[in-house]
Parts: sequence; structure tokens; C-alpha cells
Amino acid sequence: MIGAAMVAAKRKEVSERATGAGARTRGRVSAATKAAAGQDGVANSPSRGWTFLTNHAHVLLCLAQGESLTARDVSLRVGITERSVQAILADLIADGYLTKSKVGRRNSYTVNPRGPLRHPLESAHTVGELIAALT
Repeated sequence: MIGAAMVAAKRKEVSERATGAGARTRGRVSAATKAAAGQDGVANSPSRGWTFLTNHAHVLLCLAQGESLTARDVSLRVGITERSVQAILADLIADGYLTKSKVGRRNSYTVNPRGPLRHPLESAHTVGELIAALT
């Protein structure tokens, strides 16, 4: 009898998880429940907002076009905050992928096309090859 009661309790628990009833009774709805119901657009959306390239790559590609862009311009093109662009620029400069120089009151950035890609799978390739392939 104890075994049957445990099985029934487990079934109820699984059922509540699937329907979200357990979460709702506590005043919260889990993210999984929202996704299953399509309430946050994740489950029913054909694209969940990810891309193949990182924001670092997007910033590099913007700067490689040769235009004189401000951090604000780059942030609008990439779709991230200006503060994030500034942090990415600092990363890229620190690791030698960009050089920064002043032109009047603005910063100008030059891409180092010989910089190796960082991931072991792509380390045999350079930033210049990536830019050439994508532009």
C-alpha cells in the first residue's frame, strides 16, 4: 500500500510540474512553465535571439569597415549598450586585436588583421581571414 501511495504522489508531482499548478499555488510560475505556455515568446519563437558570432566579433567587424565610428555608433549597430562596447574595446585593445589613437577629440581604432582567433578550433586562422570571409 505504501508503494501505491508513493507512485500516486509522484504522478501528482510530475503532473503539477507539467501544468505549472505546483508553481502557481505558491504564487510563482517557473520559467519552464512560461516557456511551455509561450508567455515569454521563447517556446513559440522560431529564433531565440542568438547569433553565430560574439559581440566581440561584431564590434571588430564594425570597426574593420574603415568608418570612423564612436562607441555609441557601434553600440547601435551591434545592438548592445555603449558601456558593453567600451568593455569590448578595452578587451580587444589589451589583447592586441585593436590599436587606439586619438584623432582630434575622437578615438580611432585600427584592426590588427594578423591577430589569431582565440578558440582552439579556430586558432590556425586570423582576424583578417574572418573579416575577409564575412565582408
